[in-house]
Amino acid sequence: MISARRLLSPIAIRLALASIIVAVVAIGIVAGVTLYQSRGDVSTLVRQEQERTATTTEKAVAAAYRAAGSWHGADLAVPASLAAHSEARLIVLDHSGRRVPVPRVSGASEPAVLKGPLLSAPVIVQGTHVGRAILHFYQAAIPSAEASLRDALIRTVAGSAALAALFALGVSVVFSRRITRPVTALTRAVRSIASGNHSARVGDSGGGELGELTTAFDRMADTIARDEELRIAIMADVAHELRTPLSILQAGTESLVDRTVPPTPATLASLHDEVLRLGRVVEDLDTLASAEATHLQVALEPIDVSEPVRQALANLKSSFEDAHVTLVTQLSAAPAIGDSNRIQQIVLNLLSNALKFTNAGGVVTVRVRSSPAAAILEVTDTGIGIPESELSHVFDRFWRGREAGRLAGSGIGLAVVRTLVEAQGGTVEVHSPPSRGSRFTVRIPRSPHRRGLGADPVPAAPTTPHLAAAASDEPSGPARRGAPAPARGT
Repeated sequence: MISARRLLSPIAIRLALASIIVAVVAIGIVAGVTLYQSRGDVSTLVRQEQERTATTTEKAVAAAYRAAGSWHGADLAVPASLAAHSEARLIVLDHSGRRVPVPRVSGASEPAVLKGPLLSAPVIVQGTHVGRAILHFYQAAIPSAEASLRDALIRTVAGSAALAALFALGVSVVFSRRITRPVTALTRAVRSIASGNHSARVGDSGGGELGELTTAFDRMADTIARDEELRIAIMADVAHELRTPLSILQAGTESLVDRTVPPTPATLASLHDEVLRLGRVVEDLDTLASAEATHLQVALEPIDVSEPVRQALANLKSSFEDAHVTLVTQLSAAPAIGDSNRIQQIVLNLLSNALKFTNAGGVVTVRVRSSPAAAILEVTDTGIGIPESELSHVFDRFWRGREAGRLAGSGIGLAVVRTLVEAQGGTVEVHSPPSRGSRFTVRIPRSPHRRGLGADPVPAAPTTPHLAAAASDEPSGPARRGAPAPARGT
């Protein structure tokens, strides 16, 4: 036999018991009110029945007087029988108030003490008052009638309560299981994830609020699993990025210590390049940590977005010339509410990213224009573009395209761009038709926003070109110049 605990979860059992208690209490209240109200109705009916009995008995007494012509010889057996049948004693008085003998009814059991009301009616014969008929009832009501009605009501209420309790039990069991099944599945999934099983999911739990909750949980679990995969991947990437320069530095310094290699300028320059490479990896991680820190602040003020763009273009002009990539600018006045330093950092990251993935002889175009709602910045390049399957990941932290491993970097440049844009209430999106390059579009709103900013934002520190280049994973000139354009990752 299946136990209740196996059939229902603890919360389902509690819901079922609560439903049954509510149903039984509700029926009890209705039954109590019904019995209380019916008691008054029964008393009224009993009173009316007693009055009808008194009227009928008075008519029978008048008929007996009329048949005998006087109280002497009047046959009062019929009215006495009517009174006894109605559980009352008949008392007859003549016109002078003397008591007229009333025969006893055989088989009638009259209590020693009469507790019921007395109803009196005059006996009128041919318009003459000849006496009075009095009925003294045994009890305050008619016991048999009231008891029968009360018992019938109690039986009906008790049966209804039992049926309602059974119905409530069945309904509560069905709905409790339906309601608690998603909660139970969610609890199992949470425990599995807490124990290290990141593949646990709730699955389809139907519609309604609980279905939305389980769907949101599964999405959160997917995000956690993806972040965990990215974390493992970036640890491997960072370890790889650090291992090569460290190995070169170790071998180079050991050679210098052993004096097997003379400390020539070329040797020292090579070791210095490896130190710079290590520094870029560290700055990558530091830049992302600063951009995503909870204390990130932007100094919002009315600005012309084209101005910080011009400054960023001036900082990278020589890099484009060295790479033999044409830089085209189309800048118009674009008022917005933003942070000039952060916008300059955004532009530097986007331009460095475009430069890294554009072959020599290619073109990178920077446009700034204004719309009724926002200032729009577009950075377009003529590279090979981004595969459609990778477009949804280009702004993820530490994510790199399948071809991006050819170039140095840790995959956080575009993640920094998205964080800085969203901190100013803007949006960033990417479009990349197959084999036709890529276009990144940034929108900075023209009106103030309230998204996650403190009341008194702290002005952002100026951004240096070196930091921006590191954040966008910009490789060194020789590694970039003339290299084939891989699929875009970040």
